[in-house]
Amino acid sequence: MFTIAVFLLCAASCVATSAAGAAVGPQLNNNQLYKFSYSTEVLVDRAKGSKEGSAGYKISSDVDVNLVWRDPSNKDEQLIQLKISNVRADPVSHRSEKKNVLHGTTTESLLGKTRLAALTKPFFVHLRNGKVKAFYSYWAEPAIIKNLKRGVSSLLQLQLKTGKVIENDVSGRCTVAYKAENNQVTRTKFLESCTSAETGFTTHSQVLGVTRKSSSITVFTLEDGFIRSAVSEERHSLAVNAHRSSAAKVVSRQSFALVGTEAGPLEIAGKDAAVVVKSIDAKIAAVGIKAEKIMAQCKTCPSLFEHWQSLQKKLEPESLSKATAPRSFLALIQSIRKATKNDILQVLKSASKTSIPQVVDAVTSAQTTASLDAMLEFLNFTDAKGMVLQERFVYACGFASHPNERMLQTLLDISKSRIGSPDIKESVVIIMGALVHKLCQKGGCNLPTVVEVKKMILEGPDSTQEESEVQMFLLALKNSLLPEAIPIFTKYTESEVGAYSTIALTSLQRYDVSLMTDEVKKTVNRIYHQNRRIYEKNVRAAAADVILSSKPSYMEIKNLLLSIGHLPREMNKYMLSKIQDILRFHMPASKVLRQVMRDMISHNYDRFSKFGSSSAYSGFMAQSVDVTSTYSLDILYSGSGILRRSNMNIYGASKGAVLHGLQVAIEAQGLESLIAATPDEGEGDLDSFAGMSALLFDVQLRPVTFFKGYSDLMSKMFSMTGEPMNVVKGLILLTDHSEVIQLQSGLKASAEFQGGLAIDISGGMEISLWYRESKTSVNNRGALVISGNVTVDMDFMSAGLEVSFETEASLDFITTVQFSEYPFLVCMQMDKATFPISNYLKKHESLSTGKSVVTQKSKKLLVPGSEFPLHQENSNMCKKVFDSSW
Repeated sequence: MFTIAVFLLCAASCVATSAAGAAVGPQLNNNQLYKFSYSTEVLVDRAKGSKEGSAGYKISSDVDVNLVWRDPSNKDEQLIQLKISNVRADPVSHRSEKKNVLHGTTTESLLGKTRLAALTKPFFVHLRNGKVKAFYSYWAEPAIIKNLKRGVSSLLQLQLKTGKVIENDVSGRCTVAYKAENNQVTRTKFLESCTSAETGFTTHSQVLGVTRKSSSITVFTLEDGFIRSAVSEERHSLAVNAHRSSAAKVVSRQSFALVGTEAGPLEIAGKDAAVVVKSIDAKIAAVGIKAEKIMAQCKTCPSLFEHWQSLQKKLEPESLSKATAPRSFLALIQSIRKATKNDILQVLKSASKTSIPQVVDAVTSAQTTASLDAMLEFLNFTDAKGMVLQERFVYACGFASHPNERMLQTLLDISKSRIGSPDIKESVVIIMGALVHKLCQKGGCNLPTVVEVKKMILEGPDSTQEESEVQMFLLALKNSLLPEAIPIFTKYTESEVGAYSTIALTSLQRYDVSLMTDEVKKTVNRIYHQNRRIYEKNVRAAAADVILSSKPSYMEIKNLLLSIGHLPREMNKYMLSKIQDILRFHMPASKVLRQVMRDMISHNYDRFSKFGSSSAYSGFMAQSVDVTSTYSLDILYSGSGILRRSNMNIYGASKGAVLHGLQVAIEAQGLESLIAATPDEGEGDLDSFAGMSALLFDVQLRPVTFFKGYSDLMSKMFSMTGEPMNVVKGLILLTDHSEVIQLQSGLKASAEFQGGLAIDISGGMEISLWYRESKTSVNNRGALVISGNVTVDMDFMSAGLEVSFETEASLDFITTVQFSEYPFLVCMQMDKATFPISNYLKKHESLSTGKSVVTQKSKKLLVPGSEFPLHQENSNMCKKVFDSSW
């Protein structure tokens, strides 16, 4: 046993000696000066490149490298000195003199004497086992100079064995994989794993967001245990998910090649690396290998107030349908984000009465501490006269791209204080639900304010007897999409108040199918089949929508089919149209539906030949590689021919993610007395009512009432002008992505992608007793701008690219009903006007002296208008309507 133990100890000792003798990282020879040529270049361009060439620049220099100190007990612990000299700057690609921003410049005139002197001062890298333990330079040096030196140092860090490790370098703390074979080592840096001090933000919606793909590969060639050459290429491409032609790329390359060697200084004796550095120059200190932040200052940029004055006319109401409005809106946001509270208040107080709502949109969308403070000081929520501006502020909070806890706390404080307008009170609470959802998406569900608001809206529906307040809390829960709200919605689906039931059912439809429990499904089926009591038609229709969108079972589908023929006349037609739409559009329920329809009892001529005017139809608005846009139109009438419910939806889908872009629902009830008609079953006691509800980009807005009660109805009937009522109007920040990309070379690229929408949604309802005709309309007007800007700024030299896309469009949905006889005539029209599309590309290179070179190009086209196709039955009906009108 003793012999075995001695043998094992000897073996372990041999292994340890062998390991100690093998180099882990690169090793320099004493008394030798290594002379390298170094270059780094950065270019920015469209993702697919362009004929004009990329914008960018190249910095070249000589670098002398020598060993200063080595730990006698560990040859892999070394202190290395590097000295840059003979610095040159050139364009990244060939340029004519006219387009060469660097023509006629010298390195000294470009960098300035101070920066050039700092760049050529020596610096030190402490390596231990091939990893940078410390980086030494002068604290007083400009940050950009230290970052460039860190970029050179990053090419000395490597390990000689294959494996994956976590390293610190100029990019931050990153996961790195090494692959070693023969005299070559390949280093792959997983840039998505890098953590650094500079963080950005992005839009919460995947459809409206920005995708970045990055790669970094460095290939080292070794000779005599040290680096002979190092070649690195780093790529970053950014694209807007919904419009991938709005994309840009950044490419950074480094080259470090050994030119020769000569006799160099001897090693310095010392206790450790830090002591040796101090003995060389007491002003040199360990300043960290990670890149420093560079605070860019624009000396020629106008003040916020000056910028606002140049944009004011483009943000007047009459310009909101033009692309100049959202473009100016985005530009104003960028200025506001750099401004102080007092600067922002100056603009708010100086804006005209007509432009101030647009300023409120921009200031709130900026989402900075200063902008929020300015809005709170500017608005007086106790004054009901300021309702328009107050609601614009609240809605802009709801559409916020990256809201924080303070924004939610602000709305919570407003809801607890005295509010002059009850409509604003409702809007505040409803939008608080949307902010809870966005904060929970970012992992902030346990933030104190989020917890408090969740408790408030979850307990809200049962804490009041006021119908308007119950609806307010239910709509807030609808926005929040909290799983804890599902039992509450399930309870309210069976409420005796139809509005509660409709909100609860439409809310359940927004949840993921996996959250639809058996209890929920039983309740919804019970409502549709009226097992316990009679429900309004629109409630039953909403219950059917939930059933059909929640992975229905064979028996659920069969019972739905068997119910057709036993429903009220228009409900029969609606359900039949819904079933046919699912089959035609290949919706998820279509597979089970086809199985059930093999049964002749469920599927026969008698059941599928019901007539009426109600309908449901879905179709494609646009299909592209980037995004697929679909629409659906559901219309349900009462037996007397008056509209009961109209529901228009627009969805956008990209890479498996779905965005509910728009929903406009018009509901009417209790209007049968106008034409002396008999109400449908279960609807005889309903008060006269008509209103509209809108959901925009996954955010439910406060519903708008056209009239409520018979007296209100009659007064509106005689004062009706035919002009539509505004539901939402304003500027919305759709896409908002900002980040700083730290390049391995030490340079930084700043990327800003934004999408702005100017939108005007209105709706109206007209009833003519003389002509026995009703007309409902939903009018959508909008202008969209998407802009991406990527810039590499060295303070003394800058290169950048801007890609942008813009369009102006309108979409009208009109329903005309003639109820002079039965079956009444119904014509639905969904029209898209001719609209322009423009794409712009702009590249710029500039110097701190003010000299710049700009190239730009554009491409424009006109897309002809069209009427979206609906079912053939509607086309036949429209022909009759317009023939009879004529």
